[in-house]
Amino acid sequence: MRSSKARRGYSVHASTELDASAGMPLPGANSTGDELFRMGLLYSTGQGGAPLDYVSAHMLFNLAAMRGSVEAKLYRRELSREMDQEEVAEAQRAARRWLGEPA
Repeated sequence: MRSSKARRGYSVHASTELDASAGMPLPGANSTGDELFRMGLLYSTGQGGAPLDYVSAHMLFNLAAMRGSVEAKLYRRELSREMDQEEVAEAQRAARRWLGEPA
C-alpha cells in the first residue's frame, strides 16, 4: 500500500452532496451497511472515480460495520494496520461527525 503522504489531501465530508474534488456521491444518512462498505472499497483502492484515501475508507468501513456489514469489520481491521494512529483517530472523528456526534 502507499505511504501516508500519498493518501492525504482528500477526505469524505458528512454531506449528501457530490464531492467536487472526486465527483463521487457521498453517503446519505439512510445509506445501508452494504452501500457504505462498497463506497469504502472505492476509497481504499482509488477505483471508480474515488481518490485513494485510507482515512475516508476507514471511516466508511466503520460506519458500514455499525450498520451490520461483517465484511466492513474485516476490511477496517486490515486497513488500520496500514495506517498510523493519527490517521485512524482522524477517521474515527470523521465517522462521529457523520453520525452527528461531537468529534
